[in-house]
Amino acid sequence: MNFDMLINTGIDAQDAVKRFMGNESLYARMLGKFLVDKNYENLVAAISEKNESDALSASHTLKGLCGNLSMTELFKLFSEQVALFRADKWDDASAMMPEITEKYTKVTEVIKAWLEQQ
Repeated sequence: MNFDMLINTGIDAQDAVKRFMGNESLYARMLGKFLVDKNYENLVAAISEKNESDALSASHTLKGLCGNLSMTELFKLFSEQVALFRADKWDDASAMMPEITEKYTKVTEVIKAWLEQQ
């Protein structure tokens, strides 16, 4: 599999495949599952509703997913957001959403395009 598209978007696909014991097709399936995961929508809704516990939960879950799939840049953003939520810095954590949304959108678009080529 050619991972260049993913790598150019901040996804360390080669590292992730190692985590999946070299199983590239399993990694591809997990990327597909990431695309249908509802935690990003849950995060947006929780922030809109000012529901701090749900926002923390969704952001924390996304942090874990991004870490496991080696989405390095998104992992860093969600890690920072989770730390801000835990430090009761709601406004600072919420203010990260434009940057998170931009990166999340780009990553999901590239994953879709990459999966279509497989």
